Amino acid sequence: MDNLPFVRNSLEWVAYFQQNAAELRVIPWESGANVTEAELSAIAASLRGWQLGETSDGSHLLAAARHYASAIGDPDFIDAVRFFIAEEQRHGGNLGHFLDLAGVERANSDWGDSLFRAIRYALPRMEVWATPVVMVETHAMVYYNAVRRATGSPVLRAICEQILADEVAHIRFQCERLAILHRRRPRWLHNVTMGLHRVLFAGIMVAVWMGPAGVAGRRL
Repeated sequence: MDNLPFVRNSLEWVAYFQQNAAELRVIPWESGANVTEAELSAIAASLRGWQLGETSDGSHLLAAARHYASAIGDPDFIDAVRFFIAEEQRHGGNLGHFLDLAGVERANSDWGDSLFRAIRYALPRMEVWATPVVMVETHAMVYYNAVRRATGSPVLRAICEQILADEVAHIRFQCERLAILHRRRPRWLHNVTMGLHRVLFAGIMVAVWMGPAGVAGRRL
């Protein structure tokens, strides 16, 4: 990782994820959903979509991680990715539990989630995975912060606070990997890559804005 002095190695990321798992915020499940009908009307559809997106089994990502780790000789990267997947699944589990408490049926499909998965599954390469993930998680930071500030539910606020804390590290994890992948790329190719990233980011932003999350944001 020459010329990238602030990048954590895979073992350091494994240690971070392990410590984070041991220091989770307390979620007051005993208080119930404690959410108003007005709040549910505004956020239920978007929460269902985000919850579905957080529940992937991670098998495709692990396959890409194994191939990449083998190519660069870094088997610890696979464990780091496993912990990353576990945190995302924890987010999905907590959101799902909240929906259950609120009497909201969980989503089985969502067009935005399906589109996102199609992008990730296009090629089994880490760059193809990390790029859309960091873009979506950037939007997730905005969404969960808006929900946290808008809701009076102690449970939902605690869930959002935990997700926001986790996502800061998730974005760094993905950005560091992209920096490693891009560090020896010729300037012209780097410029092309950045141009494609801007187009993809704009597309994801429009998709989020037009989808349930965007509708919720305009109503909160």
